[in-house]
Amino acid sequence: MKKYRIAYLMCTAVVVGTGLGAAPPAPRHAFHVVWPGQSIQKAVDAARPGDTVLVAPGIFHESVKVTTPGLTLRGMGRSTVIEPSAKKAANSCAEGGNGICVVGAKDRNLADVTIASLTVVGFARTGVFAMATDRLAVVNVTAARNGVWGIAQERSVRGLIRDNTALANGDAGIFLANTIQDEAGATDTGGTLIDHNRMEGNRVGLTVRRLRNLAVARNRLADNCAALFVVGDENKPKAGALTVSDNYVVRNNRSCPKTARLDALQGVGIVLTGAEDTLVTRNVVRNNVGKSSLSGGIVLFKSFVNVTSDRNRISYNVLGGNYPADLINTDHGTGNTFERNICRASQPAGLC
Repeated sequence: MKKYRIAYLMCTAVVVGTGLGAAPPAPRHAFHVVWPGQSIQKAVDAARPGDTVLVAPGIFHESVKVTTPGLTLRGMGRSTVIEPSAKKAANSCAEGGNGICVVGAKDRNLADVTIASLTVVGFARTGVFAMATDRLAVVNVTAARNGVWGIAQERSVRGLIRDNTALANGDAGIFLANTIQDEAGATDTGGTLIDHNRMEGNRVGLTVRRLRNLAVARNRLADNCAALFVVGDENKPKAGALTVSDNYVVRNNRSCPKTARLDALQGVGIVLTGAEDTLVTRNVVRNNVGKSSLSGGIVLFKSFVNVTSDRNRISYNVLGGNYPADLINTDHGTGNTFERNICRASQPAGLC
């Protein structure tokens, strides 16, 4: 019955959308429905720009690579599950250990792709990985127990990452960077928005690395080892010129061991390191408790490559119960301000 109901609703939508009227007909975009036992990749390969690949509830053992502009890949909610296949890798996405890959060309970004309403779980590297995209939307996706990142993108602009859930991923629940492997200055994302996501049980909830001009807003980050990193380094321009606002950052007290790139993590709220011109405002940051070098509520931390953070504004945040302090500034940069925050303890004293 479910199969027929889905098909009926989709046919009804097409009929309603093609009702009588004087306006010229819009371009006809097709729906490609994928049932359990069928291949999502085959439907994606058959789709044209503007088409929708609709995946029914069920478990699909494959990796999916999207290279068609304007394509929508949509499931039916959490019950549409994509897991790794036990068979030999069928494409470069699978070979890389990723679940869904959205990939543009070296000289042209892939535009207007949407990934929505499905679950990607258990991949060796990343649940949803994007590279060289423009206006990619990842919406209502659950990315859980992937080896490195839940949702990640690099070399991409004007993205929307909204209403997703990232759970128990090996590194960051959501990870955004200019480039992952190469050294380069921070790049302008053109206004990427990370909004209303839930990140829990990861090593790091959200990492923004070497990027500028984006917003991190209204997210919930809880029970990670560290909640949120804004990271720059010795390359220029610096990371920054972005906003972190209205996020709920609580009890990020899991303990994670030291790695080659980073100290041990526990009790880490919001950290800025090697960043400039960043506004951190109206966040609720509570009960992040730990003894690592990065522990605390909101921390301005001198980078591991001795780059200062400059002209950052920490204002109108509500903090409490963070250890060793609610506000911490170990950086020696210039122009950083702490004002009108509600908190009890700071290092050095006087920041509250």
